[in-house]
Amino acid sequence: MNLVPDTPPKGTVRSWLDARAEAGGTAFVFCETTESLSWREVREAALGLAGYLTTLGIEKGESIAIMHPNGRDGLIALYAVLCGGFRATMINLAAGSDAISYALEHSEARFAFVHADHMEAFKAVAPQSIAVLDDGARSDTDLHPLEPADHALLMYTSGTTGRPKGVVHTHASLLAGGWTTATAHQLTPQDRGFCVLPIYHINGLCVTVLGTLVSGGSLAIFSRFSASNFWDQAGAAKITWFSVVPTIVSHLLHNPSEPDDATKARIRFGRSASSALAVETQTAFEARFGVPIIETMGLTETAAQILSNPLPPGQRKIGSPGMAFGNEVRILASDLTECDPDIEGEIAVRGPNVMLEYLKNPQATAATFAGDWLRTGDLGRIDKDGYVFVTGRLKELIIKGGENIAPREIDEALYGHPDVVEAAAFARPCKTYGETVEAAVRLREGSSVVATELIEACVLRVGKFKSPDQVHFMAELPKGPSGKIQRLKLADILG
Repeated sequence: MNLVPDTPPKGTVRSWLDARAEAGGTAFVFCETTESLSWREVREAALGLAGYLTTLGIEKGESIAIMHPNGRDGLIALYAVLCGGFRATMINLAAGSDAISYALEHSEARFAFVHADHMEAFKAVAPQSIAVLDDGARSDTDLHPLEPADHALLMYTSGTTGRPKGVVHTHASLLAGGWTTATAHQLTPQDRGFCVLPIYHINGLCVTVLGTLVSGGSLAIFSRFSASNFWDQAGAAKITWFSVVPTIVSHLLHNPSEPDDATKARIRFGRSASSALAVETQTAFEARFGVPIIETMGLTETAAQILSNPLPPGQRKIGSPGMAFGNEVRILASDLTECDPDIEGEIAVRGPNVMLEYLKNPQATAATFAGDWLRTGDLGRIDKDGYVFVTGRLKELIIKGGENIAPREIDEALYGHPDVVEAAAFARPCKTYGETVEAAVRLREGSSVVATELIEACVLRVGKFKSPDQVHFMAELPKGPSGKIQRLKLADILG
């Protein structure tokens, strides 16, 4: 298993970890502690901890909560739960207490791995019946038998509208999520990724952690993103690729730190996902740093990536998250029939990386599928070359005077101003039009830009009707665990 397979991976996370351990090589480098782990050491620690979990009488497929930041203990706990035949239930550390409490109760977890820094927050919301596990315990007890169709991961959606939904992935779909990344980006055992996104989010977990397992490379782990330290860390760790989100791309662009020539030469690409990357931001980043940014698209329900642009020298279409890799994508009309090329509709996907179900929510599961096609809730079109262009979210559309306005159009116009670091347009109820357009922005430090200047820039790009009536300045826009701006919260936050 030293090369990325041409077809979706067979087997389980345990069998892949066994194969990587036998092949040898470094798995993780923890740059803040200078510690490293080989694949053999990861397997030894994970299987020993999995044996301990088994001795506790935890049933196969039972949820075990993991409440850890990026680091050695969290990764070993993750692999132990997966290899032991249990369901890794990742707890979003950036979520509020209500969301954490809901995930712990809804998952029916009886046991949890909890990092010391988060023990107080855990005890404040966790049911008293949940026992905290000893991550240093080991046993060589026989483990539960595993099959590709067995439950592997439970991850809760951000829940910006209503209760979070628990997305269930099997070993097969979880491995396929790592495979879609590895095959799209041609990852090899010689590659070293840079993990700055939290592994309790699907991007950090499937793209970087599982992508590295499938490709047989290694991963540099940092506990959190730092714009001022990013390039120094990347150089010291000798990374060859990184996965980030658009807000990180923008923050790096507006930070004075620069990569040295050796670092720039070593990095094959960076990838952006989780939300749309503004054309101006991508173009300016590549012009300044000389590192190509591969725009992609993924969902929790699809174990991350569904779309990617090809690597250079392949054709990248700026403004598109690319084409399908490892799965199929189509555009559905309102009657759920397939749209013709360049006709807008809802983006749908099917493939080996698609989730099994929403836990204990058959109604939501049924509503999300049209046959075997998963409906993403994103609007878009596919051009004649197979590239998808995302035009908005069904739930985020602004309907002004009966006309649909995609917030991304306004976002793009705002990002066109060199002082704008973060931007998001949103709907505000209006008696005249039903809804009207407003926007929130974060400016670079020291900027003297005023709201009217940004509104005028939007008028020039998208016309007066679509332009925001007001632009609000914020120290930071609200974000989810991946760094994706939470547009739907802005109206309430701003009052």
